[in-house]
Amino acid sequence: MLNHSNEDSEEDEEEGDGGRAKYVSIVTIFFSGFIPGFLQNLACFRRVAMLNVPSQSFPAASSQQRVAPAGQSGRNKVALKPGHSLMDWIRVAKSGRDLTGLRGRLIDVTEEELQKHNTRHDCWTCIRGMVYNVSPYMDFHPGGEEELMKAAGIDGTDLFDQVHRWVNYESMLKECLVGRMAVKASTALKAKSVIKDTITHLNGQAPPPSPTFMLPPAFLIPPSPSSLQPSAAPPPPQPKDARPRYDWFQTDVTVNIVVFTKRKLPNSGCTIVDLQDGVLRVEVLLGKMSYMLRQRLAQEVDGSVAVHTACAVGKIQVSMRKAAKGKWEELGEPLEFHDSLFRMKDRAIFYRECMLVSKTEVTHDTWVFRLQLPLGTLMHVPVGKHIYLKALIHDSEVVKPYTPVEETLVPATLDSTQGTAATDIFLMIKVYPDGVLTPHLNNLNIGDHLSVSSPDGPFSLRLLREVTHLYLLAAGTGFTPMARVIRLALQDLGSLRKTKLMFFSRQERDILWHSELDGLAAEDERFQVEYVLSEPFDGSVLLYSMVPGSRWSIFCQSRVMGGQAGRGGLRPPC
Repeated sequence: MLNHSNEDSEEDEEEGDGGRAKYVSIVTIFFSGFIPGFLQNLACFRRVAMLNVPSQSFPAASSQQRVAPAGQSGRNKVALKPGHSLMDWIRVAKSGRDLTGLRGRLIDVTEEELQKHNTRHDCWTCIRGMVYNVSPYMDFHPGGEEELMKAAGIDGTDLFDQVHRWVNYESMLKECLVGRMAVKASTALKAKSVIKDTITHLNGQAPPPSPTFMLPPAFLIPPSPSSLQPSAAPPPPQPKDARPRYDWFQTDVTVNIVVFTKRKLPNSGCTIVDLQDGVLRVEVLLGKMSYMLRQRLAQEVDGSVAVHTACAVGKIQVSMRKAAKGKWEELGEPLEFHDSLFRMKDRAIFYRECMLVSKTEVTHDTWVFRLQLPLGTLMHVPVGKHIYLKALIHDSEVVKPYTPVEETLVPATLDSTQGTAATDIFLMIKVYPDGVLTPHLNNLNIGDHLSVSSPDGPFSLRLLREVTHLYLLAAGTGFTPMARVIRLALQDLGSLRKTKLMFFSRQERDILWHSELDGLAAEDERFQVEYVLSEPFDGSVLLYSMVPGSRWSIFCQSRVMGGQAGRGGLRPPC
């Protein structure tokens, strides 16, 4: 694993030769957390079709799918008691019980008062300035009591963002709201001053007024040292400006915005455009950074937009057709956060309403949902990124992340893969009968709408640079992040000589895109796929391959010694 000292690096594409030397030529990507425990507990993969398996819980006790080892980062889940699911918590929250202990009163909480409430049965925490009594939620928390207690009596915003920033805590914990953190006047004035100094605007445009909705200083890029120099002193030599900039031009019938990112761009796309009610929002995803334009246009335009990207030179052009021919005197009015550069992890999650246009069966319990973006929206989802779906269920907002796929495993043309089709999103989703969100999705009718977020996630394609052999391990719908990686590996990564997928499923009927994977393996000698079934019809573990003479069985045999494997579920319902 590589550790990057500069978390705020603006571009994953920029790296010296010394950094590249650290990359190994063979990369194994673990998209499914249960794999290490599964392999450690297999006695041996022999070059035979069947292995007898004694009964034992699966995944193994040491598997990451259950609880990660102590000290390991990431989101851990624990087995909840019966009657403590998300749906059960929603019922508790709607029951009318006093979950705060304050009989409906909201109070201002000082830091000293917050620190007093730090025990299992009296646990308060602060998230983004709001204080919640999370004691009633302890037994319902999927990460367990221990994880929740890490934020007891303190500001838990950073801890929350590290694990699940996308969770709509305001809705889930609204009945647990104690009140607002009391902020000292000097601190509030200092925060406003820093924000005012750190928002910069190009093209000579002054920042718009923003008296009510302010981001904390951590959300914005710190001012450069040169901006803090006394006015009388001569300015020091200026470093190369790596910030994106934009300009605009027009014809009689079109208005065009050009963004110069000053870096190479990925072929899979990085631009999100939303044009709604005359407000144009353009977001460009640049590695760990996000560049945003936000303006109220001076005059009306047609609802549709077009995006043209020159990846090699880092130029993006957004084009719109004018509703009426003529010359515009200005582009429009800059709105809050216009021409701003954010850290990806700090930017607010933006949603738009998408329409369900089709649902295609993949297996007996898994479907591909095709969601159409609204008119005026184009969205490129970079490879490895995910989006969030949000729905109102029993008066509570439920949010879940999903990784988009293409309409097929390997589209016929390269053009159809540029950013997961800019006007449609394809999601492969397994429907759990006892879940909360997936039954709701399954009951949607064609034409119904669903809230879909902009792309998110830390995955970087820099991991695949100069890789020659790529090994992918997947289980169930953990395959979805890999579908587009396979396409990328075979069509865009010239250094790759072999891509091997090992796909774990319960039964053969559970294998996703089975025929597509087999067909790809037969057509392209650089791709191989093998399947491991934990529940074949005769109760044994079955390993079989589409590629005669595959070395996967040798690979496993040489690294797996001792232990036993058993049967069971691959992931909890969601």
